[in-house]
Amino acid sequence: MPQDETNLDAPTTPEVPSDVFYSGALDRIRSFMIAIALIVTAASWWKFGRGTAAGLLLGCVIAYLNFHWLKSGVNGLADRVTSTGKRQSGAGIIARFLLRYILLGAAAYGILTSFPASLRGLFAGLFLPVGAIACEAGYELYVAIARNV
Repeated sequence: MPQDETNLDAPTTPEVPSDVFYSGALDRIRSFMIAIALIVTAASWWKFGRGTAAGLLLGCVIAYLNFHWLKSGVNGLADRVTSTGKRQSGAGIIARFLLRYILLGAAAYGILTSFPASLRGLFAGLFLPVGAIACEAGYELYVAIARNV
């Protein structure tokens, strides 16, 4: 009976094309966020004027920073937990979580007191990640159907 030859040096989990594709989702979402912010701000400037466009741009910037900070915070927390095996203190996590909302409140207050008409644009800009995630979902659906990934 011949022995089954196995290569022990080979990786146990081969890289699947779909894994490579889906691992780029966060980078594509960030790119969608930038593109949507530019397009929607220009359209808002044309349709509603400078004040609303400025509020929208500020909302988009806050939403982008919030998304970036959330991603880096989760990655940092996951790295610390997996490398040390210890449970992390909740104080730092809560402080960073609250800081995002304090910044949002300060921006809303500044816009409300300076340019009240821009407040609607600010709130609309905060929905930027929703649009980017919807674009990513549509792109993933297209790739799954067109390329069988």
